[in-house]
Amino acid sequence: MKEEKLILGSNPEIGRRDLLKGATGMAVVSMLPRTFFIGATGKSPNEKLNIAGVGVGGMGKSNLQKCEAENIVALCDVDQAHAAPVYAKYPNAKTYVDYRELFDKQKDIDAVIVATPDHTHAVIAMAAIKAGKHVYVQKPLTHYVNEARALTEAAREHKVMTQMGNQGRSGDGTREICEWLWSGVIGNVTEVHAWTNRPVWPQGIEVERPKDTPPVPDTLNWDLWLGPAPSRPYHPTYLPESWRAWWDFGTGSLGDLGCHLLDCVFWGLKLKYPTAVEGCISTYWEGFWKETRPKNETYPRSSIVRYQFPEREGLPPVKLSWYDGGLTPPRPDELEDGKEMGDSDGGVLFIGEKGKLMCGCYGKRPRLLPDALMKDFKKPAPSLPRIPDGLDGHERDWIRACKDGTPSCSNFDYAGPLSEMVLMGNLAVRFPNQHLRWDGELMQVTNNKNADEYVRSAYREGWAL
Repeated sequence: MKEEKLILGSNPEIGRRDLLKGATGMAVVSMLPRTFFIGATGKSPNEKLNIAGVGVGGMGKSNLQKCEAENIVALCDVDQAHAAPVYAKYPNAKTYVDYRELFDKQKDIDAVIVATPDHTHAVIAMAAIKAGKHVYVQKPLTHYVNEARALTEAAREHKVMTQMGNQGRSGDGTREICEWLWSGVIGNVTEVHAWTNRPVWPQGIEVERPKDTPPVPDTLNWDLWLGPAPSRPYHPTYLPESWRAWWDFGTGSLGDLGCHLLDCVFWGLKLKYPTAVEGCISTYWEGFWKETRPKNETYPRSSIVRYQFPEREGLPPVKLSWYDGGLTPPRPDELEDGKEMGDSDGGVLFIGEKGKLMCGCYGKRPRLLPDALMKDFKKPAPSLPRIPDGLDGHERDWIRACKDGTPSCSNFDYAGPLSEMVLMGNLAVRFPNQHLRWDGELMQVTNNKNADEYVRSAYREGWAL
């Protein structure tokens, strides 16, 4: 039987049996806080959590499947037709349309999975946190920069266990990349490129919202689906999946894959706030460059975003470039002909003074370039704890945190700043060909008042964090 491992802050892994055996172990046990054994839920590791899912028809379905060893006690979705297969799978779970009713009526919930469209992440997660529930929130954490900061601070204040759904953080590949970078094998890194195959949904095609107004399906609560977003008529072009393309609802290609691809960059290079960001985009409507251009309702078909980061912890400044919509950085000369750059979802290329490091999405298949560097490379001994089952164990790492009271690997103290960085890139996409200077501590664009207005969420009446 595989020994269970715990992650205690930044400490190395400690086997539960190792901790408990012997007189010394018993002395340690007597000094441990009660939460080591029963966690923030008041449950022992052998007891099951009562989990609720909000937004269960899409990615939430997969999240729930990874949590089936626990009690799935409540399901909430505004689209009853889309959620019907999940309702049928968990017939003992109570069902709701409005998450607020769920929190008001059902008091046996320990933890909540939020897998709704991006624009409703923050309001639902905040309600759960204020109710004292542990939360797992899909990536990116929020729709606006200020929402990510607010959730991070609220989770800390209410002492709940959190996790963002960037499962690559639990993967061995991401951890190997960090260890390789920290070993100095490619020297100081001053340049990074990341790219994705997204969008894989219609985007950059429609400039303005649809003109026709078909009836709202009887199985959909359109007002609740809109949530805090500005009111507009229902149209099937927005859901169940194409909402990612629309500024009011999604976070585009960067929001969809940025928290996956840039995770190893953010962690491995010890990044936090960029000092500047700028973007260039494909022009997708006539007259875009005119002063009186129409409001851009959707993200562009393709974009490039360039971040600048300052010196930190003895590391030099670094430039990070993001590409989507079929755009990629130049192919590295050291990569053999016929070899794929990254993988089908995208990739990351670190450029160091001694060599290059490349991986696929989620930090998969890391390799050094040139090939000779990889052949002679002796991997450093693991210094980061491994998550059981890797990417597939991401939800269970959160469950473990809920029970033993020690943080999960992508808790909001980490995932919040990562999401802020990603969302700052979208600000550059909204204001292309402008150099936006960023004060991360103050959450402020210091040289563009128009751009600064989009740092903070603007909710329609009746909605607030």
